Amino acid sequence: LHGPSLMPGGSAAAWPLIKEPFQAIAAKLDDGSPCCEWIGPGGSGHFVKTVHNGIEYGDMQLIAETYSLLRNRLGMDNESLASLFESWNRGELNSYLIGITAEIFRFKDDDGAYLLDRIRDVARQKGTGKWSVSAALDRNDPLTLIAEAVFARMLSALPDERRTAAEGYPDPQAQSVVETLTAGQIRAALYASKLVSYAQGFSLMRRVSELYDWRLDYGTIARIWRNGCIIRSAFLEKVTEAFRTDPDLRSLLFDDFFRDKIGQTLPAWRRVVAHGALGAVALPCMSSALNYFDGLRTLRSPANLLQAQRDYFGAHRYERIDWDDGTTFHTDWTGRGGNTSAESYEA
Repeated sequence: LHGPSLMPGGSAAAWPLIKEPFQAIAAKLDDGSPCCEWIGPGGSGHFVKTVHNGIEYGDMQLIAETYSLLRNRLGMDNESLASLFESWNRGELNSYLIGITAEIFRFKDDDGAYLLDRIRDVARQKGTGKWSVSAALDRNDPLTLIAEAVFARMLSALPDERRTAAEGYPDPQAQSVVETLTAGQIRAALYASKLVSYAQGFSLMRRVSELYDWRLDYGTIARIWRNGCIIRSAFLEKVTEAFRTDPDLRSLLFDDFFRDKIGQTLPAWRRVVAHGALGAVALPCMSSALNYFDGLRTLRSPANLLQAQRDYFGAHRYERIDWDDGTTFHTDWTGRGGNTSAESYEA
């Protein structure tokens, strides 16, 4: 009703011919600037829209996990949930999805019952989330949170299997968590996980942009997402600022704003994920976001053991920390393998 966010790509020569009508119909920011700019050559516009939808998958699943915690662990009813989300929407979580979720909680069916409670818990999808994950796999980019959001929808679409598992694996200890959570801690975990989701999405765009030499302007992309699209939020202004400060930023998690917010929310984030595990509440995106963060900040990972195993059973070779990068070695681990090693290749 108020115009979309548009992400046109393709010929640079064609952009001046369509710029005026496209920007005229696009959504506008408070200063009147249109949420539409030329993204880049080739299929860059379509790809940026695909990643937008992947981030959307992550945002929606994170909100669903938040709902699950608030309902199942804090016992909040629909009216309380609606009021809470309305309050969150007036703060740093202000966004389209948080706003409509508050309205969904409060909406009633014709007979006065809450409609949400009557909706079957089987999620559908049209493919853009899977496309994002597929692109990430092709570029060796760990898009873990969005991948888990896609898998969560797939798991929801197995109601018969879930019913059998629920009957076969009742968990009497699920209610034994001593420490109770607060809505504030859950809000912090949601916000921290959201930071990781956007960091992963922009990382994927950067890797694909480098492959095709698109030279994407990430600050502009974040700006045109601030209105007229599903993931529009006040938070995106900080993303624009991050890339305006450092256009070559390798990860949003390296920006000062992101670093400060992660530091503030990390204790609550860890507590919420641990509580979910102990309380038998599935939190695939919140927990994968935390694992990604901890993996990213691990200076010495256990991948050296993986390389040793690969060389042991397949002679795939490994690098050493006391030699130059790119120099590979094979060890005859058993004394019976000889010097033969597998050819090097990249998958």
